[in-house]
Amino acid sequence: MKVILTRNVDNLGKEGEVKEVADGFARNFLFPKKMAEPATDAAIKNAEDKTKKKAESAKLELEEAQKLAEQLEGRELYVKVKETEGKLFGSVNEKTIAKTFKDEGIEINSENIKLLEPIKEMGEYDAQISLNHGLEANIRIILVGEEKTK
Repeated sequence: MKVILTRNVDNLGKEGEVKEVADGFARNFLFPKKMAEPATDAAIKNAEDKTKKKAESAKLELEEAQKLAEQLEGRELYVKVKETEGKLFGSVNEKTIAKTFKDEGIEINSENIKLLEPIKEMGEYDAQISLNHGLEANIRIILVGEEKTK
């Protein structure tokens, strides 16, 4: 019996693939668990359309990630911090950097930011940003003291 997999099945195939399986395996295992559906002409066409749409959206997502990586690569990010004589009040972490990017209109998840060393005093530091599709961008973080108002 020909079936279309509705999700990835170990040792059988990936979602959207058309596979030939034993009738009993399809009726007793795949269909009840909604892992597959019968491979009718309409269902095959529908699965092909879904696969095309997924490929197109993955391509667009890759292009957006590449643009963002190009935009970020080698960039200097100025982070305002409270400090006295070169020592920080607290520390600068991934969340602080993500918030600074957000203030500039760039959405980056703090979990994607990797600091090469902890930031506890004024200076310049390197960081790496991991993006979708295995892309990475290296940035330079420059700490700037906040203006003190009296």
